[in-house]
Amino acid sequence: MRAAIYARYSSDLQRDASIEDQVRICRTRIEAEGWQLAATYTDHAVSGTSRLRPGYQKLLEGARAGVFDIVVAEALDRLSRDQEDVAALYKHLSFSGVRLVTLAEGVINELHVGLKGTMNALYIKDLAQKTRRGLEGRVRQGRSGGGLCYGYEVVRELDARGEPVHGGRKINEAEAAVVRRIFRSFAAGKSPRAIAHELNSESVPGPGGRPWGDTTIRGHVLRRTGLLHNELYIGKLVWNKQRYVKDPTTSKRLARLNPESAWIVQEVPDLRIVDQPLWEQVQARLGLIRNAPRTQKALEKKFWLKRRPKHLLTGLAHCATCGAPLASVGKDYLGCSAARRHGTCQNRHSIRRETVEGLILDGLKNQLMAPEVVAEFVREFHAELNRQQGRLELGAVQKRRELDEVTRKLAGLIEAIADGLRAPGLQARLDQFEKRKAELSFELQEATPSPLRLHPNLSELYRKKVADLQLAIADPATRSEALEILRGLVERVEVHAGKDGIRIGLTGEIANMLKLSTGVESVATEPHRSSIKVVAGARFEPATSAKLGS
Repeated sequence: MRAAIYARYSSDLQRDASIEDQVRICRTRIEAEGWQLAATYTDHAVSGTSRLRPGYQKLLEGARAGVFDIVVAEALDRLSRDQEDVAALYKHLSFSGVRLVTLAEGVINELHVGLKGTMNALYIKDLAQKTRRGLEGRVRQGRSGGGLCYGYEVVRELDARGEPVHGGRKINEAEAAVVRRIFRSFAAGKSPRAIAHELNSESVPGPGGRPWGDTTIRGHVLRRTGLLHNELYIGKLVWNKQRYVKDPTTSKRLARLNPESAWIVQEVPDLRIVDQPLWEQVQARLGLIRNAPRTQKALEKKFWLKRRPKHLLTGLAHCATCGAPLASVGKDYLGCSAARRHGTCQNRHSIRRETVEGLILDGLKNQLMAPEVVAEFVREFHAELNRQQGRLELGAVQKRRELDEVTRKLAGLIEAIADGLRAPGLQARLDQFEKRKAELSFELQEATPSPLRLHPNLSELYRKKVADLQLAIADPATRSEALEILRGLVERVEVHAGKDGIRIGLTGEIANMLKLSTGVESVATEPHRSSIKVVAGARFEPATSAKLGS
């Protein structure tokens, strides 16, 4: 029996040693049962309410791939604290024929999933309410409810018993001077983007040591975010402006604005940085900008509610000079976001989105249908079929051996009963062996593969599939689905647009496919990390323009 261990600790008062402890006690259980440890999956400092955990996702992949037969964890809440996710996990493991065992609950079944899932969900809700109550009490005392605002630093204090007192803040004079400078510059007519460029050119570190951006300064007027809207700078601590809800599709937390009547405002005059006249001058200019006809016209369209179309490069394209993401510049162009928003990159060139997409699609169209690539596809297809057949045959051999053993034991029991043997539990063992014999016979019958018939024109089918993908991209009705297929092959696209032309670097499985098609290099051991660089117009030919790496 092959076993896998899953261990996790969250970010609340736990440490890496917790992982080691969980793995150790799970390994002890595995050794006691005589199982074989096949894999160990861990997640460090990740909440149990999130499905977006690397170790958790690899555990599911391992179950689907048949890497193990049983999962061992310290407790069910280590795997998930979300009621829906616990049920989904149990379904996935059951479908893959994998059992789930925890040291706290034993073998997990539907009853555990229902009861423990509900208890864990209630625990999370109760913990959130208690945490919120504690934070509210801290805010009403004039202390921070969490996080460190630019312009301030943490004050570490102890109470009469020597216990730490949280939420203390004081003004950081160096950062406060930058805050006042930003307020004065904006009041004088400078834009947030111009102010950000000016600060970055002087190497003034922004919040968290990161470069300044226009949105960091401007923020959001309704949420009162951004440096220019922060009322703490005039000695008002505002808390509970927004709440967070989890998107059930992505498991990501999304902010929702609370009504202003629910906000808690506490006066903290000792934390004032900006004087009142300057604050009012800045707010007046922000009001003029918001009420300008151009702004009102944009707000009437409610552009934030409209789902932007997803392109092949959405979220994947990066600047080859600094590594920053490429942002939309106008309708059809892409440009370096760091160069435009922060002024920290010298790459001011823009490039048409369709030009970069065309390079990738042209490579697919002209290279993936090359004769040698089609031949490689057919070879790999046959190799994969042989691997699958080998796994099926190996499993059938093991089941036949077990069937022979069960049949032998069953015959022995029947013979003993015929000789007059009577013992407690004998009938139960007889029933158990008969049941197992029937199960193995059924599984062997189902596992017998039918002779595989390959299409006589498999290479032409491959060519047609690649051509169909091209047509699907051109057809608006199927473009979305086709783009998702291609996006699954691309991990990262680096774009350099300069006087010497356009160069792009591809990282992902698509790069490995194109290397194969050009004959530059054989398939890498980690194709998802493979990369290739090409020049526009070179049609992915390796010559002097190709540079490979991993």
